[in-house]
Amino acid sequence: MAGVLVFHHGHGLTAGVRQFAERLRRAGHTVHVPDLFEGRRFDSLEEGMGYVADIGFGTVVARGTAAAEGLPAELVHLGFSLGVLPAQKLAQTRPGARGALLLEACVPVAEFGDAWPDDVPVQVHGMDADPFFAGEGDLDAARALADTAVDAELFLYPGERHLFTDSSLPAYDEHAAEQVTGRVLRFLDRVGR
Repeated sequence: MAGVLVFHHGHGLTAGVRQFAERLRRAGHTVHVPDLFEGRRFDSLEEGMGYVADIGFGTVVARGTAAAEGLPAELVHLGFSLGVLPAQKLAQTRPGARGALLLEACVPVAEFGDAWPDDVPVQVHGMDADPFFAGEGDLDAARALADTAVDAELFLYPGERHLFTDSSLPAYDEHAAEQVTGRVLRFLDRVGR
């Protein structure tokens, strides 16, 4: 089984993120879910991203990096939207990473290094018409990653919802989220051997 470090999105550590992590635990994986917002949760993404603007994206990434300290190096790093930043950084730069699961966001590989590590498999999941994922460059970054990394998969789902994987938010899409969860669990079974 795999060890997984899960980073939440811009609403904070919601019940939906906790439920997703619990589902991974029930499948036998060891899951760590740090709170990058130190207990704050926001009703709207705009409020959450306002908080991020106040503290800085660098602070969010630094908190994610700090959360990995003291944990085994052999982790799969999973991020939801904003949480992709620390997940992707750790997957690219922390020796021993077992994989990366980037949900609803992806940044250019050059943000954290020259190339994606050959020994770190990665999956990216997002909706094909999500204004954040498809409209702000994340989809382009995900396609470039899928084209250049040794073991990379990009999964697109029809729709325009952002944070469709969080069961506690109005944007939740049960059908698409179940597809994501199934693919994530198969990925974890593969890399956790």
